[in-house]
Amino acid sequence: MNPGVGPEGAPQEALEDRPLSTTAAAPVRHPTIRPDWLARNAEPALEPDLPIVDAHHHLWDRPGDPYMLDEFLADASGGHAVQASVFIECNTSYHPDGDPLFRPLGETEFVAAAAARAASRPHGPRVADGIVGFADLSAGAAVRPVLEAQIEAGRGHFRGIRQIAAWHPDPAARGSVATPPPMMMLDPGFREGFAQLAPLGLSFDAWAYHTQLAELRDLADAFPETRIVLNHVGGAIGIGPYASRRRHVSAAWSAAIRELSHCPNLHVKLGGLGMRLFGFGLHEGEVPPDSVQLAELWRPYIETCVEAFGPQRCMFESNFPVDKASCGYTVLWNAFKRITAGWSEHERAALFHGNATRFYRLGETA
Repeated sequence: MNPGVGPEGAPQEALEDRPLSTTAAAPVRHPTIRPDWLARNAEPALEPDLPIVDAHHHLWDRPGDPYMLDEFLADASGGHAVQASVFIECNTSYHPDGDPLFRPLGETEFVAAAAARAASRPHGPRVADGIVGFADLSAGAAVRPVLEAQIEAGRGHFRGIRQIAAWHPDPAARGSVATPPPMMMLDPGFREGFAQLAPLGLSFDAWAYHTQLAELRDLADAFPETRIVLNHVGGAIGIGPYASRRRHVSAAWSAAIRELSHCPNLHVKLGGLGMRLFGFGLHEGEVPPDSVQLAELWRPYIETCVEAFGPQRCMFESNFPVDKASCGYTVLWNAFKRITAGWSEHERAALFHGNATRFYRLGETA
């Protein structure tokens, strides 16, 4: 298993100076979830009374691979005090026909119904209390009625848009199943659509690799009134041509994170570190990692982001079920609690529930 990254010394050569791999790569797939394997390393929840808002998870109705409300509730019932969650778009349950711009409303309707079912239960978290859906901002100003329809479909829970920008010229470096166009965040048509968000009170979830964070800085500077949250600690690539260049990635990534922190409208999600993108190979072990191992690996990412952005602009996420291929839900939150064990009560409250509640305006239904 590769060691964790951290803000090390300056690289001896620029990251982009190294020729990219030309090895053909199969289409990106997230590793398979293996419940029997995960059961080999069960842990009790640490600090079970610490309130948690899971700022990033998915629900999907995929044949042979469902992750629905009941599956999420089962994961979240492992002893942690999960009070609420935020659903993030994942290309599920779209309407099969009609205007392509409006088809993503099917996903929002699906999730809003799940949120209503969760709310009707006497106990348990407010699942999908915030909903972040999809709209093709590249449609420019024509996306405005789509955004308005998404707000209505969300039944008072719709909070923003995610349009994935994660792109790399080398297929071996890609850790996302999405296939966006290159330099999407700089495209004039996309920016025309992006300009529709703030007037409607909507935020933007940004998912990009560390090699694209300068583009995000440019976007955030151009739209200072739009609230943006960077997903998965900024996507420091640890696979493909970067697998043996961890020190160089660390230097480039941490410098980019510090640059982004100068944008007051930018926040960052702490998580997603169980994805194969980061190069830890956690899903390949004979047994799943425990929270002590995860805390050691993930600590440099978490500490770098919080040092740059401050504890008031960071929030923890599970990224389930994607990260479930690498560890269990209870183990994941135990790792976050271990990393922050020596931090102040105020800082931990902000990171585990306060910041996500404020950013996504959770608890509001109108």
